[in-house]
Amino acid sequence: MNAITSPENAIVSREEWLEARRRLLQLEKEETRLRDKVRAERRALPWVRMDKNYVFNAPDGEKRLADLFDGRSQLIVYHFMLGPDWDAGCTGCSFHSDHVDGALVHLNNHDVTYVAVSRAPIEKIEAYRKRMGWKFPWVSSYGSDFNFDFHVSFTPEELASGSVRYNFTEIPREQAHDELPGLSAFYKNEKGEIFHTYSTYARGGEELIGTLMILDRAPFGRNEETTMNFVKRHDEYEQAPEASSCCH
Repeated sequence: MNAITSPENAIVSREEWLEARRRLLQLEKEETRLRDKVRAERRALPWVRMDKNYVFNAPDGEKRLADLFDGRSQLIVYHFMLGPDWDAGCTGCSFHSDHVDGALVHLNNHDVTYVAVSRAPIEKIEAYRKRMGWKFPWVSSYGSDFNFDFHVSFTPEELASGSVRYNFTEIPREQAHDELPGLSAFYKNEKGEIFHTYSTYARGGEELIGTLMILDRAPFGRNEETTMNFVKRHDEYEQAPEASSCCH
């Protein structure tokens, strides 16, 4: 269990609490309106035609990017941190992935397919998926430029250069790994043309992690020292804490 550091909140009357809660409600309403504005701007982003023919390895054989849509017009790709030489998936990516399976039926019935992509060979992916008990589609981009083109995997030469391009900016080597997380969205029209519509990185996908949204309403919130430092893989909570949430 994560150690709880109790804050020193004021103890007040019910009337004083209601007054403070109403002030917070105004901020929450502002946040909701801003979130609606951001969503509208996200939907209005221009698109980029995908001309490169990426090939992925799935449990049932090779698949092209078009195949990942699985008969639907919209595709969400989660860039899961699991490198070719890693022994297990990133703890933070695993935390995210614990929230996916229950959403699949709703996404699929809304014309959206969800697929995780990692550079690890498919055999390693399948072994880790079995350990975690997940059902969502997960393919390997091993041998493909896909992860590198979407700036979630980095070559030794890039890392040695002192900085890498991540989250639409240059970040120093000290903040980078050979793999980093992200999420990308694609659309396929009736002609079969594919367009890249959106990508987000770093903390950009936090709203997809329901546990964090619930914790944000709990008395002590996330109670974290660094981003998600309290998280472990779901089969490791009786073991010693991980040194980092995003390293193998």
